[in-house]
Amino acid sequence: MESLVRGGTRWRRFAVVMVPSVAATAAIGVALAQGALAASFSVSGQEFKVSAETLHGEGFVQYGAIDIQHGGKPIPVAVSAFTDATITGLCQSVVVPTPIGDVTLKLTAGNGGKKVTAHNLYIDLDQLDADATFNEINIGVAAGDSTKGPGVKDLDKTDPGSFAQEAKSADLTGVKQTAWATSAGTFKLAGLSLGVHKGSGSGVECY
Repeated sequence: MESLVRGGTRWRRFAVVMVPSVAATAAIGVALAQGALAASFSVSGQEFKVSAETLHGEGFVQYGAIDIQHGGKPIPVAVSAFTDATITGLCQSVVVPTPIGDVTLKLTAGNGGKKVTAHNLYIDLDQLDADATFNEINIGVAAGDSTKGPGVKDLDKTDPGSFAQEAKSADLTGVKQTAWATSAGTFKLAGLSLGVHKGSGSGVECY
């Protein structure tokens, strides 16, 4: 991923990721105006990078929302949710400023023939790059009527008629994204490896 952005939002990049429609991008702004909430916890002031060789998801839904940073600052995000996901070559990294300089926490899993699996996976992100294929996709479905994914979090706090999109399944390759939060009902990390490295940048982070 690109250099980490701390305390800021890439407004020009905030759009519906993984959507083949310019009109859908505008609709996400409507969802934000309606006050949709994403993560049910306060997010930190730092994004983290996530990359994956492949991600296969069964039951997909995506919608615009707001994460609340510690201290009350609103962060606009696109929430990508999967009922069940299988991931290979997973990497997650976050840069933490310290008195001795930047320190990168890096996690990897799903390598060497092993796979990461997740159930009811929600990713609150603001940038995604990947090659993607969707099966039986509906763009512009009302959030409250989405049936193909795990559902919209905190739907009682937003308009059930707000914009969303859904698909029976999704396949992504070469995934690179920056995210503010991830949550899941279950998250099984086969072949987990966690390391702490001094410094930051492409040689230390996931990308």
